[in-house]
Amino acid sequence: MPDFTICRYIELLKALQGEGFAFQTFLDFLKDPQPRSIILRHDVDRLPENSLRFALIQHERGIHGTYYFRIVRESFDPDIIREIAGMGHEIGYHYEDLDLARKYLKKNRGDSKPDIPYLIQTGIQLFGQHLSRFREIAPVSTICMHGSPLSPVDNRLLWEEYDYRDYGIAGEPYFDIDFSNVLYLTDTGRRWDGDRYNVRDAAGISPYTQNGDTLSALYRFHTTRDIIRSAQAGTLPATILFTFHPQRWTGRSLPWLKELVWQGMKNQVKYFRARSLARNRYP
Repeated sequence: MPDFTICRYIELLKALQGEGFAFQTFLDFLKDPQPRSIILRHDVDRLPENSLRFALIQHERGIHGTYYFRIVRESFDPDIIREIAGMGHEIGYHYEDLDLARKYLKKNRGDSKPDIPYLIQTGIQLFGQHLSRFREIAPVSTICMHGSPLSPVDNRLLWEEYDYRDYGIAGEPYFDIDFSNVLYLTDTGRRWDGDRYNVRDAAGISPYTQNGDTLSALYRFHTTRDIIRSAQAGTLPATILFTFHPQRWTGRSLPWLKELVWQGMKNQVKYFRARSLARNRYP
């Protein structure tokens, strides 16, 4: 069975459930972390119908996850957001407002390189507006940065000047999880060991783990099947945060092949981009 298919995803959920893990939304984990827990985070970068498929599969198995939607049209779908929220899943905002502010200022004011304070001021205004739009559809209590790998700015820069808790936000995974005790696994790069293609989606920036001492350094998986085997062998740690990009997962041959080829090309660009940013926490 090839990887990144719906069948493989269901197999993974069965293996994790079989080992007695509790599945928690990110908000529930912040409020009351269970001794053995799985947080299923989904970054809805595009193809929101794929995320709806994931949500239905989880709902059928009595599992709840967290779905972070972007404000851009390839992700933002109010009907799908309502349907996913109606199943008991958590809806969050996958924010990229600093990059959107940069694009806005360049297009409307011809300012290709705005100074950082002005960029942040514009970005936080957009953040408030976009968060309000989401909250008209479903409750939103957590947020998560969108990596914007080709952008020269890191969207998390907003929180060096502002506090997301002032907006009624309980947490942001990159800042509010102790990754020395929580294993972070992400399918970035269409693989589970895609560090060299990873521009910003990394666990090491958490305030708890600024020295880089994370569980991710101790557990290495290449395929989903590798994770399943580890679950069945009982060798996974007690708490895991998974990040899925549901647009990568499909049971149809042509979209699966298209995503394979497209991600392969993206990985080459992201590899050189990641190297150029390797020495900077925030470019």
